[in-house]
Amino acid sequence: MTDSKRFTITAALPYTNGPIHIGHLAGVYVPADIYARFLRSQGHDVAFICGSDEHGVPITIKAKNEGVSPQDIVDKYHAIIKKSFEDFGITFDNYSRTSAKIHHETASVFFKTLYDKGKFVEEVTEQLYDQEANQFLADRFVTGTCPKCGNEEAYGDQCENCGSSLNATDLINPRSAITGNKPTLKQTKHWFLPLDQYEGFLKDWILVDHKKDWKPNVYGQCKSWIDDGLRPRAVTRDLDWGIPVPVEGGKGKVLYVWFDAPIGYISSTKEWAEREGKDWESYWKDKDTTLVHFIGKDNIVFHCIIFPSMLKAEGSYILPENVPANEFLNLEGNKLSTSKNWAVWLPEYLEDFPQQQDVLRYVLTANAPESKDNDFTWNDFQARNNNELVAIFGNFINRVVVLTNKYYDGIVPGASSFSKVDEETLTKMRAYPAVISSAIERYRFREASQELMNLARLGNKYLADAEPWKVIKEDETRTRTIMFVALQIASAMATLSEPFLPFTSNKLKGILCHSALDTETVWNDIKSSEILLPAGHRIGKAELLFSKIENDAIQAQLDKLEATKKANETAGKEIDPIKNEITWDDFAKLDIRVGTVLEAEKMPKTKKLLMLKVDTGLDIRTIVSGIAESFTAEEVVGKKVTVLANLAPRTLRGVESEGMILMTETPEGKLVFVNPEGADTENGLRIS
Repeated sequence: MTDSKRFTITAALPYTNGPIHIGHLAGVYVPADIYARFLRSQGHDVAFICGSDEHGVPITIKAKNEGVSPQDIVDKYHAIIKKSFEDFGITFDNYSRTSAKIHHETASVFFKTLYDKGKFVEEVTEQLYDQEANQFLADRFVTGTCPKCGNEEAYGDQCENCGSSLNATDLINPRSAITGNKPTLKQTKHWFLPLDQYEGFLKDWILVDHKKDWKPNVYGQCKSWIDDGLRPRAVTRDLDWGIPVPVEGGKGKVLYVWFDAPIGYISSTKEWAEREGKDWESYWKDKDTTLVHFIGKDNIVFHCIIFPSMLKAEGSYILPENVPANEFLNLEGNKLSTSKNWAVWLPEYLEDFPQQQDVLRYVLTANAPESKDNDFTWNDFQARNNNELVAIFGNFINRVVVLTNKYYDGIVPGASSFSKVDEETLTKMRAYPAVISSAIERYRFREASQELMNLARLGNKYLADAEPWKVIKEDETRTRTIMFVALQIASAMATLSEPFLPFTSNKLKGILCHSALDTETVWNDIKSSEILLPAGHRIGKAELLFSKIENDAIQAQLDKLEATKKANETAGKEIDPIKNEITWDDFAKLDIRVGTVLEAEKMPKTKKLLMLKVDTGLDIRTIVSGIAESFTAEEVVGKKVTVLANLAPRTLRGVESEGMILMTETPEGKLVFVNPEGADTENGLRIS
């Protein structure tokens, strides 16, 4: 369109050290894709840009742990991530990678431009150094206690508990992530971006210009940073993986990943423009272009403070109009953790729920962490699918299509005069494009998705009240009008659902045979026209848009998480070290026998103690055992046990205990009996 506006939309570059999970989708990629799809539906010129961030320290650490090269890691996960996005329907115009030649060139030129303009401060400072590894400890090569919130597992670049951006030297009690040693300080030279020189610019641009239109969480975090006083930030690192510093004295140093990564948006746009025959500069340097960054809240400082300061220093780039950062998504009440595998991974979801991309898109949008952290649960996932997508959206469409085929052989009937209810319903339908547009334009995607569902509710209520299945027996003319109105609502849903439910929208357009219409239905048609599906148009047969998700499918996911939880608990358990050596004579002194518990009762006024009568084959003796929190008295009667029979008697709570029942503890902390082999093992059988 000649009067269209140009938009550059960026989505945070994912680290290529693992697959995409639902936290990434809810925080960044689903809302960004909804926004891009919506803008395209309005006829705007859109460049939706992303790519793999391949130079972060986590990638280097993962490579060291797996005994492979960083390039092996990024090649593996770049392919996985890119395919996952494609399969999930994220419509990037270009998905690049920061290891690409065009990115290395773009980032090097950007750094060199600022260097030549004198925008950096060159300083020799003391940095943390691991003497055993013979390496400076940049960013995530060092962990320690956060000076702001006390989190003992903060990284050298950021505390994931409070979200604070840090320098490695800020950490209390730092330790090397490579060797675990306490690092020393060693002098090294780096180039710094003097953020303090941009305080005035940032105050005007953020605290004045965007006070009212940026999200409170974004504005508040930026204000806190600025009020605290900005300090120079190093833009180079002592590492061997990354983009080499392209100036004299830069040998052995690379660009800081948070200097390099956002330039990836620019290089990815260049790559796309070159392929499509477009001018990349118009998407980054034309003041009539709107730039929007979609990120998670942990990236706010980089996109709102550091990257804008870089763009301002360079001088020819536009600044972001908005940075609609989302909060975090938790999983079943616990924080998502890639290191602990506490996540729903996109590749696994696509395998477990084939052809159900839109269900996850809808659930993540309806429960989006737009203003506060939210929780994803599998039960909510099931409920939203079954009670909303199936019972409301799918139910309305299915009834309309089935009845149209039943009554009119799939031909849209002609309407006669509209009743007051018909006119009110069509008026309400025509209002939805504006309502949904308003929510999307304000980055309220959760609200927008619920307005789409309200349109489906409007259709369901209209059909339920009009009852065409009853009316057709008495008034065929009236029935034709009812079905005509219902089909217009169905057609509107096919168009308006596209940003949120793209696979469903495409399927519904196929059922309604939109491609056979003279022109494609667009949002403005819904606002202004009473006829979206004209009389005489033939639609297709009914197909289920959504399928009910059964309990066993949900239980399988919950079982998977439970297994992950147990594995993490086991991994966190330390195995007790072997005790000091004993001699054979020491061992030979132990008399361990097979016995059977004949009686058991709880010792009064205690939590842990059971009083047992045990047949050892030689005698029947009383043994007091601290197992009452793990077993009831009834559970242990008749149980074969292993008894240390020659332990000196000991009085416990006035009862003499004449031995010990041998027990052990599982990695999960559960007490279990050390049982003699074979249920028919005779009492008194000596084990040692």
